[in-house]
Amino acid sequence: MRLVIGRGKTGNTKLVKQMNREGILYQLRQHPRLSRAELSVRTKLSRPCVSSLVDEMIHEGLIHEVGTGESKGGRKPILLEYNVQAYTVVGAVFEGSELEMAIADMKGELLHHVHTRLEQPVDGDSALEALKTNLDTLLEKSGFGRDRVIGIGVGLPGITQKRSGTVSYAPSTGWMNLPVGKEIEERLGLPVILDNDVNMMTMGEFYGGAGSGVSSLVYMYVGTGIGAGIIIDKQFYRGSKEAAGEIGYMLIGGDRLRRQGEFGVFEKNYSVTGICDKAKAAGLTVDPGRSILRQLGEQADQGSRQARTLLEDVYTHWASGIANTVSVLDPELLILSGEMVHLSESGLARIRELLGQWVPVLPDIQLAGLRERAGLLGAVHSVLEAFPSAQPARSSGSAGAD
Repeated sequence: MRLVIGRGKTGNTKLVKQMNREGILYQLRQHPRLSRAELSVRTKLSRPCVSSLVDEMIHEGLIHEVGTGESKGGRKPILLEYNVQAYTVVGAVFEGSELEMAIADMKGELLHHVHTRLEQPVDGDSALEALKTNLDTLLEKSGFGRDRVIGIGVGLPGITQKRSGTVSYAPSTGWMNLPVGKEIEERLGLPVILDNDVNMMTMGEFYGGAGSGVSSLVYMYVGTGIGAGIIIDKQFYRGSKEAAGEIGYMLIGGDRLRRQGEFGVFEKNYSVTGICDKAKAAGLTVDPGRSILRQLGEQADQGSRQARTLLEDVYTHWASGIANTVSVLDPELLILSGEMVHLSESGLARIRELLGQWVPVLPDIQLAGLRERAGLLGAVHSVLEAFPSAQPARSSGSAGAD
């Protein structure tokens, strides 16, 4: 729960008011249908303060009056409810050549979704234009005006600085050492919360997926790259330079294929792209539109020795990355996502077997359940966390809201 400044506290008047609004809205999100008196008790704010802020938020449409409660000797109290449709939030996640976007209510429920395959090679301008086009589509589908959008959360592959809204290394979009958050904000006219794509997926699973209710987890993602999101004691761990979780840079698999100045030995060899390259080099047929794990499994079942050998190679090196990660962090839960959700029962069992040989203490291991919804849900919640009072600062610099 966020800090609420109540009676006896001093501070900047505008900040105090915003924090008190947040406290009231938090209570209504957690406990639907409360009276003004109950809000006063729960927030430790005076009744006149609660009444004034509630009246203000009723006028804004954030709160509804929804009937009366039971009387305790006087007039029946009027009950209040949070209006989750008062404003809306947008989430966007880039992954390789694809862009997923969704619009959600203030509870974080996804209302409409659009998917775009971007033309290759992707550059910054085309990525920005795709964001703008899809935002217009979502607003048209939902019926919300742009003035009702609190902000947009954007997940990007590569190293992102959430606090400053900059991207220091994202070769897939051509953004390198640029203030991307500010550029998106200027193009869309909305506050932007920028983060790494895997971090957004991790938040999604933490809020509404396999990670709900746990205090520490690692979310491992294999796609066109390899990365991990880390939550420790219910706090996102980003590292001193916000590059924590870039496990694709581990020295797993040998670096003979790596060009000078190129990072990512592990993901060069064992991302989806790397595995497809290995399959082609082994003379196996690869359909880029289907899961490479499933294709290798089918060919192995049909008697292909090359497919069986490559699968064992993948399992062994994925298990190596997992062993390195959990040995350092000791999480309660490990979530396997991206291409890893296509692991067969025997494939997952083989990885567990290898881990059991290498690591004495293992976390609970689960396959991700939210799939592509995880990143969108995380992107939406990143905005809801940044602007819990539904009052975004519509000015430059909001990309670094924390």
